[in-house]
Amino acid sequence: MSQNLLGESVDAVVRTIFDDDPGELFVVNPSGETIGELVDVANAYEGEVPSIRLLGDERTLKDVTDDFLVASTAATLVEDDALELRTVDCNARSSMLVTADRTVALVKVGRLVGGITTDDAEFAETAYDAVADDWEDSEPFTLRTPAIDRVRQTLDAKLGTDVKADFQAILASMENARGDGDGLDGVTVSLLAAAKNRELFYDISKWGEDVGVASKATFSRTKTKLEDLGLIDTEKVPIDIGRPRLRLKLADDRLEDAPPAELANAAQSVLS
Repeated sequence: MSQNLLGESVDAVVRTIFDDDPGELFVVNPSGETIGELVDVANAYEGEVPSIRLLGDERTLKDVTDDFLVASTAATLVEDDALELRTVDCNARSSMLVTADRTVALVKVGRLVGGITTDDAEFAETAYDAVADDWEDSEPFTLRTPAIDRVRQTLDAKLGTDVKADFQAILASMENARGDGDGLDGVTVSLLAAAKNRELFYDISKWGEDVGVASKATFSRTKTKLEDLGLIDTEKVPIDIGRPRLRLKLADDRLEDAPPAELANAAQSVLS
């Protein structure tokens, strides 16, 4: 049974498999880093993406989908029927990529991840059948984050092009956008983009709840936290009927004209 090195990174390995147009790809017991790279490659791939069936450890999937960037991009793939996520006890399985005629073991050495593949037909068939059985015994994993395409479209429609552009630029300047305190989550990024453009808190929180980013209560708690940390401020705006609404603004006027990356760095340094 001959073996060869398919690639020296998850990105390279996945692209090579996609280029072979397999139709279906099982991703078994991936690490969080592998999931993130897989989602990025599938999202950017210009050809036909196979039907990706990801079988992962539940804890790993929960951890990696705390990252707003990964989760929202994965949600777009799910909506496009290009990705399905399920959980299973992965202790008995190595980390590997499996198609009907190829099995690739992902081997991590230091910072490198190599894809060791075999061309043995009998082995590939056995591996495929075993993983297909695991898939049948697995449980669906549901993403709670909305698709990034829908986030962008609705943000543009509800709050305008400038808010959407700043939202995207802040995300693009970050390696992750986590909801566990290790970075900026989707709610924080939304509020910063809204404050930079002096939007009403009511409008951004209603948008966020409607599209599924988070509840109004979560937006309110995050707003208060950002106020307490001196990142954003509010001013009352009278309305014809009812209580005045709050207009968001950046607490430091110097950040109003700052590049989004600088705003993101300022926020991350305060929140860390």
